[in-house]
Amino acid sequence: MPVAMRACDRAERNVSTRGRVLTPPPIAYLVGTGFLLGWSVAWPPGPINAEIARRCLARGFWAGFGLLLGACSGDALWALLVSLGVGTLLTGVLLHRLLGVVSVALLLTLAFLFGRSAWRDLRAPADAPPPPARFDSVRASYALGASMALTSPWNVAFWLAAVGRPEMTRYGLPALLVMAGGVLAGALTWGLLWSAAVVLLRRRAAGRAWSIAVKGLTAALMLYFAVRSALLLAGGG
Repeated sequence: MPVAMRACDRAERNVSTRGRVLTPPPIAYLVGTGFLLGWSVAWPPGPINAEIARRCLARGFWAGFGLLLGACSGDALWALLVSLGVGTLLTGVLLHRLLGVVSVALLLTLAFLFGRSAWRDLRAPADAPPPPARFDSVRASYALGASMALTSPWNVAFWLAAVGRPEMTRYGLPALLVMAGGVLAGALTWGLLWSAAVVLLRRRAAGRAWSIAVKGLTAALMLYFAVRSALLLAGGG
């Protein structure tokens, strides 16, 4: 992300800072900068990457990649709202904390569900059939990914920093949407590679013990991210 942001800042220093619409940089520059920005924020460990991995290990590629598609849909909505100038309404402390509370509640719910599932699998007889996994369907994955993206206050902060700055808004709506498309393309590319890599791991590792370990680890990660988010909210972050 620092490389992309520095490149964007260099371009912004070459234009006037008046309130009029400025001639945007070339499309290739906007897409390339957005792609690097999207890749750089998508690959670090986080709840979405953890859940993509769990779903790919449990149900295959589309269960995990579907969650990423949902998350990108939520990001696309935030990007559109910020590009249309609604971003200034999203910076209030009350809304930030409200989204944060919903996000923490969602993470705690996921931690509970995965922890309970791991505990039930651990106590079940070794020859017991696996329980139905309606929550791991592609449709459910998409809905969960969209919910995680839409309720994260830090997603709002990211889009405000990426395309909501005054220097960027003076390029006009089409340029902002092109750059936002580049960001989403970078995130989707990372998600595609991540999901495929996890599926390859799934083919090498299978079994009841593996399933229990994955669910338990995912529950622990969701709990960690929930606690971290709660601490950031409590500290005013």
